[in-house]
Amino acid sequence: MRLLHTSDWHLGRSFHRVALLDAQAAFLDHLVATVRERAVDAVLVAGDVYDRAVPPLAAVELFDTALHRLADAGVPTVMISGNHDSARRLGVGAGLIERAGIHLRTDPAGAGTPVVLADAHGDVALYGLPYLEPALVRERFGAEKAGHEAVLSAAMDRVRADLAARPDGTRSVVLAHAFVAGGEASDSERDITVGGVSAVPAAVFDGVDYVALGHLHGSQTLTPRIRYSGSPLAYSFSEAGHRKTMWLIDLGADGAVESAERVDCPVPRPLARIRGRLDDLLADPALARHEDAWVEATLTDPVRPAEPMARLSERFPGILNLVFDPERTEDDPAVSYALRLRGRDDRQIAEDFVAHVRGGAGPDGAERAVLYGAFDDVRVDAAEREVTGR
Repeated sequence: MRLLHTSDWHLGRSFHRVALLDAQAAFLDHLVATVRERAVDAVLVAGDVYDRAVPPLAAVELFDTALHRLADAGVPTVMISGNHDSARRLGVGAGLIERAGIHLRTDPAGAGTPVVLADAHGDVALYGLPYLEPALVRERFGAEKAGHEAVLSAAMDRVRADLAARPDGTRSVVLAHAFVAGGEASDSERDITVGGVSAVPAAVFDGVDYVALGHLHGSQTLTPRIRYSGSPLAYSFSEAGHRKTMWLIDLGADGAVESAERVDCPVPRPLARIRGRLDDLLADPALARHEDAWVEATLTDPVRPAEPMARLSERFPGILNLVFDPERTEDDPAVSYALRLRGRDDRQIAEDFVAHVRGGAGPDGAERAVLYGAFDDVRVDAAEREVTGR
C-alpha cells in the first residue's frame, strides 16, 4: 500500500507578515497532483491543518477546496487535529465527510478505532491519534500521570488492543501529533512542554508498522518506521536549511517499509540568513545569490548604523527581519538582555530569575514544581478556551 504522509500545513499562517495563502494553495495543488501521478492509495495528514483555532475564512475555503479535490481523486484521506487546531471545530461534520472518503480523527475517544483499508495483501488499519493535551484527556484515558508519555501510552494501549483482535497479518499505521525524542525542533513550533518535559520516547509506538508524525517542521527519520514529514513550507528563518517534502511510503505485504521517498514541495521563495557588518553585507559579492530570497540579516556593527533596513532593502528587496548582535565580549555590560536569554526556554528563564533575586540559590524541587505547574496551567487554560470557544 502506497501512503503519502504530510503534516503541519498551518493554513492561514503568514511569514513575517507576508501572506502565504497562495503558496499554501500551490502546495495543495502539488499534493493532489502527486496523489494522482504516483498512484497513492491513502493520504495521511498528521495534524496542524490550520495555524490557529479560529482560522481566517480564506484558510477555511482553501481547506474545503482541498477536501473536495481529494474526494474527487477517490483516494482515502486520514487526517488528525494538531495542537494548533481546534479539534472540535475541525471535526465538525466528520461523520458526513467520511462518506466521501475523508476521515477526520479529532476525538481522543476514537484512538482505538481505525480506518480500515485493503489492498491485494489484506487489511491495513490506520489509527488517528489527535494531539492529546495531557490535562484534558488524562482522566478519560485513565493515565496515572498528566504527561505526554502517559496519555500517548494509554492511547497506544487502545491501538494495540484493537489490533490484537484483528486477523493475523493486519498491517497497522498510526498518525500522531507529538514531540518524539530524537526529533529536532525549529523556532516555529508551539511549545507543548508539560511539567518540564516535552518529548516522549519512540518506544511508545512499539507494535505498529508505520508511524506518521506531525508537530516538528523538519522532515526527519527517527527509525525506518517512525518519521516526521515536516511542514510543506518554511514558517521561520530557523528552517532556512530545511528541504520541504512529503514522504511517499510503500508498505509491504508483511508491514515492512519497503521504500520511503521524499517528494519535494514547491518553494515560493528561498530563505537566507546573512550576518555581518552592514557595509560588508552591502558589498560582499558572495551574497549575490540571496538577492531574490527572503532574508534575515543579523548586523554585528558595534554601533547601530543609520537606516539599516532601508539600505539593506536596496540590495535585498526580500528582507523581512533584522537582528542586532553587536560585536562585544561576553563580560561587556552592554550585552543585550535578549543575547543573555538566547537558547533558554521560559522555565529556565524563570529559574534564573529566582536565582538572581536570591543571590545565587535557584528553586528547589518543590518550588520548581510550582513554577512548572504555573506554566502548564496557562497552556491548559489556552487549550480549554480553544475547545470551548470562550
